[in-house]
Amino acid sequence: MLNSDLLPPLISKIYENQLALEASIMELSNWVEQRGSKDTAENIRGALNTIDENEEFIKLTLAVLLAPD
Repeated sequence: MLNSDLLPPLISKIYENQLALEASIMELSNWVEQRGSKDTAENIRGALNTIDENEEFIKLTLAVLLAPD
């Protein structure tokens, strides 16, 4: 049985991990671009846009889940 009290912190930690991965991948795309692969760097950044597009929804959902009763 799922402990519903653990769900909000779990989702919050997954979100933190997602942001950390986004930041590290962005650093790699900058490194790739500096070495002359501008097209590849742009493709990476395009894929990262999905994270940006979903960020507001995730933050709002977390705020609702973590709000005191």
